[in-house]
Amino acid sequence: MEQNLNEEILDKLTKVCLCKAIPRATIKKAIRNGARTVKEVQAATGAGSGGCGGRRCTPKIEQLLNDMLEKEL
Repeated sequence: MEQNLNEEILDKLTKVCLCKAIPRATIKKAIRNGARTVKEVQAATGAGSGGCGGRRCTPKIEQLLNDMLEKEL
């Protein structure tokens, strides 16, 4: 239980999209709610729409998608 709590806190504090300050928790929620591609995650969260045009967050989103969808299998 403590591990889940620590992970939850880190997810809220860790920014995936630095330009828009979007935390990992928001990205994970979009994936749990059905987003299956980077474009779908970006549309649901606003990630990738900042000054860098998604150059920094796209690889992080791809990794989260792979990790979370792999767990579903």
